[in-house]
Parts: sequence; C-alpha cells; structure tokens
Amino acid sequence: MLTKSPYILYSNGEGQIFEDTSLYVVGRTGWDAMPIPTEDWIELPDGGNLYELPGRRGIGIDVVTGEMRLCEKGWAVAAFIPPAHTGFYLAAYETQPDAPTLPLFCYTAAGWLNDKFYVPAVRIERDIRQECSGFDQNKVNLGVENMLEAYPHNRLVKHLAENCALTYHCPAARNYFIGRWECPIPSSPACNANCIGCISFQPEDETIVSTQDRLTFKPTAAEIVEFTVPHLETAPYPIVSYGQGCEGEPLLMWETIRESIIEIRKHTKKGSININTNGSKPAAVEALMKAGLDSIRVSLNSARPDIYAKYYRPNNYKFEDLIESLKIVRKYGGWASINYFTFPGMTDSIAEYEALCNLIAETDLSMIQWRNFNIDPDWYLGRIGVADTGECMGIKQMMDLIHEEFPHVKFGYFNPPIERMKNYDVDFAH
Repeated sequence: MLTKSPYILYSNGEGQIFEDTSLYVVGRTGWDAMPIPTEDWIELPDGGNLYELPGRRGIGIDVVTGEMRLCEKGWAVAAFIPPAHTGFYLAAYETQPDAPTLPLFCYTAAGWLNDKFYVPAVRIERDIRQECSGFDQNKVNLGVENMLEAYPHNRLVKHLAENCALTYHCPAARNYFIGRWECPIPSSPACNANCIGCISFQPEDETIVSTQDRLTFKPTAAEIVEFTVPHLETAPYPIVSYGQGCEGEPLLMWETIRESIIEIRKHTKKGSININTNGSKPAAVEALMKAGLDSIRVSLNSARPDIYAKYYRPNNYKFEDLIESLKIVRKYGGWASINYFTFPGMTDSIAEYEALCNLIAETDLSMIQWRNFNIDPDWYLGRIGVADTGECMGIKQMMDLIHEEFPHVKFGYFNPPIERMKNYDVDFAH
C-alpha cells in the first residue's frame, strides 16, 4: 500500500508523458475534484494504457501549499484500465472551451511514484480470460486461418475473424479462435435503443465516433449452430454469448436465437448459453429460457429509470421491462447479471445506491459486473443534463455496502461459465 500520493502526469502533445513532482494527483467524482486515499492506489495493470486528454489541464494538489491548482505544463493524462478492473476515480481536469470531445474509452485517474504508474482501482474479477499476457497473436492468426478453412461459407465466423479478432482485437473473439472459454455470437444488426454512447453506431453529425462497425447482416440459426457446438464440445469452461458490443439488440432476433439454442442442445449438453442484452423484451427472454438459455446479462448505466432513459433513449420498451426480464431468468433458475456502467460520482450517489438496492431485492440478482463506463465524462453529464450528482459515498464504499446487504450477489467483470455459477466463491482452474 502506498504511504503517499503519486504525482500528477501530463503530456507534451507529442506522445510523451512526464510527471510533475510539484503536484499530487487528485481524482474526479461527478463534477468534483478531490484527494484520493492512498489505500485506493494499485499499480497500473498489464494491458492498461495512458491517454493524453487534449484541451484539458490536469488538476493536482500543490505538494508545498496543499492547495488545488492546474498543471500548466501540458495536457492532462488519464488511464484506460483493462477488463477485470474497476476504477474508483476519474481523471480530474479543467476543460478548455475548444477542447474536442473524448472518444469512447474510460478515463481513470493516473499518477507516478517510485518509477511506477498507479491508478485508483480494484481487481474485481479473478478470471484471467482477457489478460493481455494470455494472448499470442500468432496462435490467434493460425486459429483464424483454421476456422475460415473449416467454415468457408459461415458469415459469422468470417465477421468474427476479419472484424472482431483481426481488426478490433476483441478479446472474446480472439479467445474463440484460440479455442477457449467464452465465444461471442453477434446476432443482430438492428437496435431498439439509441444510446448516446453507442460504440457501434453514431449519427454523422455527432461529435463522437463509434469505435466499431456494426454487424451488417442477420445470421441464420444454422450459421450459429455450426460454429458454437464444436466450441461447447471442445473448449475448457465453455460459454457462448449472444449479443456483443459490435452489434444491435439480440432480442430483436429472438426467434432465430431460440431456434439455434434448441438445435445446439440437440447436439451437446456441455457449457452454458448466455445472452448480453438490454432486456427489453421479457416475453422473448421467457421463450429463450424455455429453450435452454442459462444466463442473461442486462446492460444499464443506472438503476434509476430517468437516468437510464436519458442515456438509452429506448424505442418501444420501458425500464420496467428489463427488471421483468431479470426476474424471469431467476424464476427459471437461471443466472441473472447486470452489466453496470460504473461512473464515479453517479454510480455511488445515495440516490443510485438506493435504486440499485431496490433492483437487487426485486429481481433476486445473481451478479453485478462493475464495468468502467467508456465515455467522455463532461459530455455524458451534459447530455443527460446532470449539473449536480448529489451526495456520493465513493465506489469502494458502495461495493462494501452492497456486499454487506446482499452477500449472495457476486461481483465480477465477465459472464461466468456454468462451473463457476455453481460454486462461484471457490476459484476455478483457468
């Protein structure tokens, strides 16, 4: 544990990052800058990156006077922390009027001390499935070659190979081509939400750009079954997941998905079948549970209906529908997770904590995946119209309180395989 705060970082605008030893780092929560407790710092994990934040000056605490002031030496710096970790504080900075909107990544506070980079974060997930050190690109390339040869007419395998694994380096797609763990099944080119931070579709006049191109075709049940059955049969701790960030809403394709689940289970009983979704169609979720779906992960930025609606801008569904979907999965004995977009200063507000407690109690939730929210903080708060985030308790304290109140609710970052669902607290072999 650190005994003192790390120093602030700044960028010279030419790809070089320096420390300023006259300033300690501070963190941001909501709109506010504040000191970060020394016990909250961990070394920047492998796979983490540092970003320059153009048009923004970092805020720090003067090591001599103890007063907050700007670092005028260069642009502010933030960290992207890799999957399996959840950040406690955002990078604190002052934005200049002409600053560009930041792209869709997470912006965790970062500092430098004793020749190491530090971030205020926690490792929330024991699973190593997306560790950078676990990927050998030569093995991925060979797997892509072999799978394209094995499934020459399968559009999904081609999409997962050429777009997901080779262009975007999606960890889930790369794992599929190495033959292990969770296999993605992009399922839908269309969506029934208009998320302001959508990573696969943005209007041309928007100031942010989508980070991935959306799936452009409707897969058939036969295409899905063809490559998922062998994966479930041969991969260690296998799980197949409908619905990925690079596509629309899978429940819009629920008839095809149901047909494919029934067919998959005719061929193999191994592994688990999951859907990542906005949970907008409870009747469709019920049909999928009856067909053999094992788990659901519903994404949301807030457990408060008004904050949810301002971000998701849903078409023809309501917040209550996703609550109903989670309840249905639990009714059928399935595993129900939420993919909880964690934003310091919003997620840990008193109002949000109370709403989350209600959601957990009402749905009998199995798991919270504490996902770092990939979005420009100023832009997000501005777009949903939040000028004051209210009283906040800190992400770490909120996690502790949820643990105390709902000890059965598991914390993590990934969809667990069936073996781990059965015995979550005893770590499984990787």
